[in-house]
Amino acid sequence: MTYAHSKQGEREANWEPLEHHLSAVGHRAEGFATWFGAGVMARAMGLLHDIGKCSAAYQAYIRRPANSGGPKGPDHSTAGAREACNIYGEGYGRILGFGIAGHHSGLMNGSGEEGRTLSTRLSKAVENYAGWQAHVAGLPDAATLKAAAPMLRANTIDKGFSAPFLTRMLFSSLVDADFLETETFYANGNSPRRGGCLQPTHLEQLRTFLARHRRADSEVNKLRSRILDHANAKAELEPGLFTLTVPTGGGKTLISLSFAMEHAARHGLRRIVYVIPFTSIIEQTAAIFRDDVGLADAVLEHHASFDWDQRRPRSDDEDGEGAGGLAKLRLDAENWDAPVVVTTAVQFFESLFAARTSQARKLHNLAQSVIVLDEAQSIPVHLLRPCMAAIEELARNYGASVILCTATQPALRIEDGALPLRTDKSADGLDIPEERELAPDPADLYRRLRRVAVAWRKAPVADEEIAARFAQAPQMLCVVNSRAHAQALFARLHAEGQQGAAHLTTLMCARHRREVLARLRHDLQQQRPVRLVSTSLIEAGVDISFPEVWRAAAGLFSVAQAAGRCNRSGELGALGEAFGKVVLFESADHATPRMIEAFYAPARTVLRRGLDDPLGLDAVRAYYEELYFRKGYAALDAGRLDGVVYSIVEMLRLGGRGQAWPFADVARAFRMIDDVMDPIIVRFDDAAEDAVHALYHAPVPPAGLSRLLQQYVVPVPARVRAEMIALGAVQCIRPEDYGDRFAVLENRALYDARIGLRLDDPVWRAAETNVF
Repeated sequence: MTYAHSKQGEREANWEPLEHHLSAVGHRAEGFATWFGAGVMARAMGLLHDIGKCSAAYQAYIRRPANSGGPKGPDHSTAGAREACNIYGEGYGRILGFGIAGHHSGLMNGSGEEGRTLSTRLSKAVENYAGWQAHVAGLPDAATLKAAAPMLRANTIDKGFSAPFLTRMLFSSLVDADFLETETFYANGNSPRRGGCLQPTHLEQLRTFLARHRRADSEVNKLRSRILDHANAKAELEPGLFTLTVPTGGGKTLISLSFAMEHAARHGLRRIVYVIPFTSIIEQTAAIFRDDVGLADAVLEHHASFDWDQRRPRSDDEDGEGAGGLAKLRLDAENWDAPVVVTTAVQFFESLFAARTSQARKLHNLAQSVIVLDEAQSIPVHLLRPCMAAIEELARNYGASVILCTATQPALRIEDGALPLRTDKSADGLDIPEERELAPDPADLYRRLRRVAVAWRKAPVADEEIAARFAQAPQMLCVVNSRAHAQALFARLHAEGQQGAAHLTTLMCARHRREVLARLRHDLQQQRPVRLVSTSLIEAGVDISFPEVWRAAAGLFSVAQAAGRCNRSGELGALGEAFGKVVLFESADHATPRMIEAFYAPARTVLRRGLDDPLGLDAVRAYYEELYFRKGYAALDAGRLDGVVYSIVEMLRLGGRGQAWPFADVARAFRMIDDVMDPIIVRFDDAAEDAVHALYHAPVPPAGLSRLLQQYVVPVPARVRAEMIALGAVQCIRPEDYGDRFAVLENRALYDARIGLRLDDPVWRAAETNVF
């Protein structure tokens, strides 16, 4: 008998025959890819992906007792890629071959100087896998596969983008199918994962909630109802690209969810993926959907990522699967199989360009879905064209509807004319006609919902002056550009004994931030002093309101987001008449980071025009024109690879010659955050303690454990985490099984209840920790 997976200590009769695994993966992958018209192609990939396990060398390896030594397990994934090219030719065969060859190690470059490319894999010597046909049933022939392949419409951002994107989506379907079938086998036929699609009950829950909370007791609530009804009336429009331009206070979050639900119900779309900027706190939105609306377990919250692919320990198997296949189960990566997914922009966009299996496995679940890009203006300018191409591709060829949802639309439409012209002098941008704007008369909404007046301090402002203003204003927020500045300003307020001084940064784990915000909201409601210093994480959608907000130098979209935390519901008086105070300033004590200065410079240009409302639609449009044209066309696609500018869209187009797409290089070049951040787990409460205990003792992570641990992670620069591990302040959990994927804070004195993780001195200890 030829086996795909073994079970240590059990007789071979309980092992998984190769034929069964190939058939199961092929069937599941076909189901995934059918949603975007590529089911036959995915079935072929599933049937071929593990045929290399037919070799006598692999069968001897899989029967080898654990830890018995011996030669390295042979490569078993190249064989399927080679046969795909033999059967389906260089065209379709290479598309399938990328995913098959990389279904453990990730997508690779098509060709190049590096040794690990698809071309070198296809030509390498592998163990004899003759007889594989006996284990494969129902493999489509070349004519059948060609006839069933999807007809892709050309991407309007770049016509060379569609083919590599299809390759990536097929790779996602295969990888997820392989992982899920392996999980099912080791769970004795019962998959531990629970997911699903939107159901009529979800829509009814939302409708009931909205009907119960609809009010006509104020001008604001009347406007919110009008916007909601106007958006829902457009749910009949065909799936595709939409905009929703609603100022803060207009109920944007629930309106976008309502349209998404209504639109999905009318067009049979599967799920809603709600994407929030990486600087924000997504727990609040997930809690609204889960607890307030009542969607409960239908909501999946996904932000922190424990990167298995990057951190897996060295394996005795060339493909990294391990003799029995258990290494796959230690992945516990997210696949977004849920009715409502709330995630971050970093997770969303970096996954769309990822090469690693753990990041890419969820992508197929975006087909036939509604994707809400909240605060769409936060897309990094240097990756704007790749992101637009991906948005366009999902809407054009994968049946998705994408809503650019924001209080300050970033002028990404062709109709806006804000983007620099292409090299051929044609207009660039997304084709979104005016009738696909979901809000009624956005300009009028801005006028009627105006809540703040912006003052610009042209001369630099010292922390001493900000602290003095805090002393005068018992309820005030100051948003700064770095964690170091936030800590320094908070330390000054604390040292001065200012009541209600508080601090909020990403050096706190998510559960800690949630508790701090709950306490601050309560204190604000009780009219107690709240003097909050925060980094930008508070800006995007956090439901908290101050009468006065100061914002360190930043782009106008960041100022608008900070202003969303000021007089948020018009509590200072009638909207359009009584305004909260927003102060934009340059710090005299902390230099504006170079990356932020690039956004502040065009804001200065617009502010010097002396417009009545620097956050009005005309001012924001002028800002984006200045921003995009100042940077130029090439700067809108300027990833970085080994310190050199790398044009992602262009390289994918050039890679289409001979189907040599540089997937691995693109994944490295597409980084929304320059500084790589690695997670440290904090034992913040009993739930975190239990999760860490389970990691130390369970053979594989219990299903969903990584999801739980998201609440207890603090991201730090990779260099800092490595230093803390070397000093013993942080310890890796079972590195022989997980590498350095799970790193837990052992020196608990380094986590402060006021400021979170202390990075000033990893060796420091509280005196009581030296007593045994």
